[in-house]
Amino acid sequence: MSNENTPLVSSSSTTASTTLNRRRNMFWTLGCIYGATAVCFGAFGAHGLKKKITDPARIANFSTAAHYQLIHSVALLIASQAAPENTLAGGLLTAGMTMFSGSIYALVLDPARFRFLGPVTPLGGLCLIGGWAALAFK
Repeated sequence: MSNENTPLVSSSSTTASTTLNRRRNMFWTLGCIYGATAVCFGAFGAHGLKKKITDPARIANFSTAAHYQLIHSVALLIASQAAPENTLAGGLLTAGMTMFSGSIYALVLDPARFRFLGPVTPLGGLCLIGGWAALAFK
């Protein structure tokens, strides 16, 4: 229901504000989900993975992936609040976590099946670096 103070047509500033809030909420939600899954993967790597994999280097790689995911989840949370208009940084951090950590998880769990993901890991790392740079320079 409208009153004298409610505009009949939304202004572009209201639309821009709504879009900005949606982006902030999207990256906030992704940061929370990625943070929670990093803890789950870290716990699995520390406890459950040892039942399937005996190679300490592979277990260490899994731990590194969880560690990077957790750190960058926090960075995404902070970026979503401190620089919500910087969707480039949020997108690069999200893509970087997905490619870097995701490819390592897959390669540790089944290296033969996911061998094709080997080149994805450094691309994910470049996205993470790009996300930090986008925060610094945009």
